[in-house]
Amino acid sequence: MAPSLDEDNSLFNFVVQDGYGVKGMVDLGLSKVPARYIQPQKERIDKQNARMCMLPPIDLLKLEGDEHDRVVEEITRAAETLGFFQVVNHSVPVKLLEKLKDVAHLFFGQAPEEKAVYRKGLSPSPLVQYGTSFAPEKEKALEWKDYVSMIYTNDADALQHWPKECKEEALEYLKMSLQLVRKLMEVLIGNLGVKPDDSKIDALIRFKMVNMNFYPTCPNPELTIGVGRHSDMGALTVLVQDGIGGLYMKLEEDIEDVGKKGEWMEIPPIQGALVINIGDTLQIISNGKYKSAEHRVGTTSTKSRVSIPIFTMPNPTEKIKPLPQLVERDGSARFREVVFQDYMSNFFNNVHEGKKSLQFAQV
Repeated sequence: MAPSLDEDNSLFNFVVQDGYGVKGMVDLGLSKVPARYIQPQKERIDKQNARMCMLPPIDLLKLEGDEHDRVVEEITRAAETLGFFQVVNHSVPVKLLEKLKDVAHLFFGQAPEEKAVYRKGLSPSPLVQYGTSFAPEKEKALEWKDYVSMIYTNDADALQHWPKECKEEALEYLKMSLQLVRKLMEVLIGNLGVKPDDSKIDALIRFKMVNMNFYPTCPNPELTIGVGRHSDMGALTVLVQDGIGGLYMKLEEDIEDVGKKGEWMEIPPIQGALVINIGDTLQIISNGKYKSAEHRVGTTSTKSRVSIPIFTMPNPTEKIKPLPQLVERDGSARFREVVFQDYMSNFFNNVHEGKKSLQFAQV
């Protein structure tokens, strides 16, 4: 029996508790967005007035040649100002990226009961969780997104426990992207005046997770959001977005030839490119030199959208704080030492609210 989409409890139970997700609701046939998904005016995305970020992607192939120093400067300047950049010639095959999008659609296109076996509290494995929105029990307005999260421990566990529809492609994507992550971390740590040895880098990216996000078509995209304003908590995020678009990032400062402080820029999909986000962990260890990217995702009425991020972050037991060399150079620490598990708990126990999570570690 179909739920009443005008009744909060009935809708919440259907979408969240029973695991039908936003897609299950959309499949019932919607002519308008239910009230529970309508965002306050200040959280809505004004697509008509949002500017497109036209910065070209960074060609990582040139890191190996005569243009090495210039490419390093492009990467570090983006990390210090925007908190994001796009890369090409990253060694992850474009065919794999296309296949990833296909298997994401395959997973979310299954019958609701096939996906719902992985929902929170019921999943047969702690490595896999299927859900919807971000913190639905706490949010006043829900986000228009379903997702599946896959935690990586080792290859054997991934192949045994991750969903069969996508496990092989997701694992290959993760393993190939980690080479890219390590290369970028070497550049970013080295730019701080610290020797980027393997142990330092490993400590910052030891915990890894692949998400597949699904944003079903929406009858009133101007009233909703796919993901609310937030920054990622880890070190680096690697993202595949499809050709539909809808990713927006906020400028923390005026940037010449890009935009003004506080302005939201759409990050256009570029065929074969990967989007790289700086996370809170890098902002903390760099004592604020690098900026985690505040971003959000819109919805569309034309076609369902997928995106596939890889999150790399410290182990929960790891302590993170500004590097001592930077504190000495800057004269003071802008962030206190925190156990990453505590930082994660604060992040997941609150709704999306810009970069508010970073305040947890601020001095």
